[in-house]
Amino acid sequence: MKIYTKKGDDGTTGLIGGTRVNKFDLRIECYGTVDELNANIGMLNDLQEDKTIKTELEKIQNLLFNIGSILAADPKKNKMQLPSVAASDVEFLEIRMDAMTDELPKLKNFILPGGHVAVSAAHIARCVCRRAERLVVHLSKKDVLDAIIAQYLNRLSDYLFVLGRKIAQNLKITEILWNSPTK
Repeated sequence: MKIYTKKGDDGTTGLIGGTRVNKFDLRIECYGTVDELNANIGMLNDLQEDKTIKTELEKIQNLLFNIGSILAADPKKNKMQLPSVAASDVEFLEIRMDAMTDELPKLKNFILPGGHVAVSAAHIARCVCRRAERLVVHLSKKDVLDAIIAQYLNRLSDYLFVLGRKIAQNLKITEILWNSPTK
């Protein structure tokens, strides 16, 4: 099987269910951004040595692939059984955030992304996640979409923020505090 079909040469792509849409369609922007997020989390995972973090990130990547397939389907014409996102997936992120937060110093200032490439990678993934969330919320106002997807992305961006802090702690990197310029 060849990877290319040439069907997209006209600027359209197919959704699961057969519907063809423009490559700039909001649904395509959504799952393309989720794919970008997944790639960034893959890079973040490559920078990890902590086995627990690696396992969590791989679990998240698999769930993001599920989300991408949901977003890639025409909600009216798709007949394929797609994977789902559950409330327990959101709860998993909350439990992990709470556990990491218990081990971190209390946050008293805004922090700047950076200090180590792995910390920066977590913040880049967080920013891409926020963009994916905004796009998914936009799509949900125009088309049928389970609200759990936006909720998961919202919680995932928070998780990635806390994870960035945890990675800094694990690496003994001092967090860079935001110093608001005074006049």
